[in-house]
Amino acid sequence: MSFAHQLKLTVGLSLPAIMAQLSTILMEYIDASMVGHLGAEASAAIGLVSTSIWLFGGVNNSIVSGFSVQVSHAIGAADFEKARSILRQSILSSLCLCLVILSVGAAIAPHLPYWLGGDESIRHDATLYFLIFILSLPAWQLNYLGASMLRSTGNLRLPSMLNVMCCLLDVVFNFVLIFPSRIIDLGGITMFLPGAGWGVAGAALGSVLAHVVTASLMLYFLFVRSPELKLWRRPGSFKPQGRILMKAGRISSPMMFQHIIMCSAQICITAIVAPLGVIPIAANSFAIIAESLCYMPGYGIGDAMTTLVGLCIGAGKRELAKKFAYSAVFLGMSVMTVMGIIMYAFAPFMMSLMTPNHAIVALGAEILRIEAFAEPMFAASIVSYFAFVGAGDTFKPFLMNVGSMWIVRITLAALLASSMGLRGVWIAMCIELCCRGFIFLFRLHKGWWLPQQEMSKQTIE
Repeated sequence: MSFAHQLKLTVGLSLPAIMAQLSTILMEYIDASMVGHLGAEASAAIGLVSTSIWLFGGVNNSIVSGFSVQVSHAIGAADFEKARSILRQSILSSLCLCLVILSVGAAIAPHLPYWLGGDESIRHDATLYFLIFILSLPAWQLNYLGASMLRSTGNLRLPSMLNVMCCLLDVVFNFVLIFPSRIIDLGGITMFLPGAGWGVAGAALGSVLAHVVTASLMLYFLFVRSPELKLWRRPGSFKPQGRILMKAGRISSPMMFQHIIMCSAQICITAIVAPLGVIPIAANSFAIIAESLCYMPGYGIGDAMTTLVGLCIGAGKRELAKKFAYSAVFLGMSVMTVMGIIMYAFAPFMMSLMTPNHAIVALGAEILRIEAFAEPMFAASIVSYFAFVGAGDTFKPFLMNVGSMWIVRITLAALLASSMGLRGVWIAMCIELCCRGFIFLFRLHKGWWLPQQEMSKQTIE
């Protein structure tokens, strides 16, 4: 297969995932804009706990990856019965883990804003937002499980379309739940818009309702309609199988610990930013959302890469997996370079869409322009990591991510924040992402992440 053919196939599989990721970011933009019009304190309340939400959500989802990689290997080897057996194991394991995480999150919710150093004026809303998210974890878990398993079969289009629908539903629900009932004037036409007026809590509940609807549809297409994985009217045992669970643990454990340690680092960054005041907290939160518009295409390409590499490894095509990884990294770096240029040019406009506060817009635009220089190497780290996951190689990439974050970013952020404020924190982020990209490209080139040719058949046993 020529490089042009590899690139064409990579683009074809990536586009649905990229569109889903971009729709998610647009949803977050609209959500942030709605909350931003409630005031800087409402925005800061969500920004204070957002990194903690990533921590719990990432740990909750990581166990699924250990099963979805095995499913893609089994499907690559055309062993559909084994793929369905792995799917059954994933349902029980992921839900059990979800309940444990939910219990821990609910227990710490009242104390979290205080631990993070949030101002008294935002602690109540921050606690409420975090608690609503934690209690809805089963819906988020099942939605992620359904999407991951469908992608493992090579079907990236359907989960992407459902995630786009989820974003649209989230906007509609938030529009109704955040604001109170009101009358608006559209070109001389008076309209009554119903609303609950729940503010920050409405933003959380809107996202929950959207994920409940999407998870229901995702599971219907997985269990009833999927040719490879449907369990409907196909008897099979849900009894735990040690070999499948142990392999899932070997793949998922580094990813889980990576989420914990990386998000703990993000929480440390939040704790560094929190004493700077409400304006820097809000600017940091909005800038993270704005920057995600640049890097989400990389995650879309990464989703496709996990599928392609997993199917190639399952079929015993080691060299083809490596070629696909090269073409995907090239595509990711190209797209995110362009997105970085766009972000640099339109940073003030991007921030103004989310808040009318001029101080937040000015500070947010400045730190976005700092981050724009890191986007090409950030793309290299994102896409390379997903290629490694598709091959079942997760432990060493975990060490690379964690080492880069804690040794480079946290150290520099702590040193620079005292003299440069929020700007110093984002300079540290830019330097760290460039370092991370270089070490991931080096590992990708060396091919250390690929199983040996003679071992490829063992990946499905």
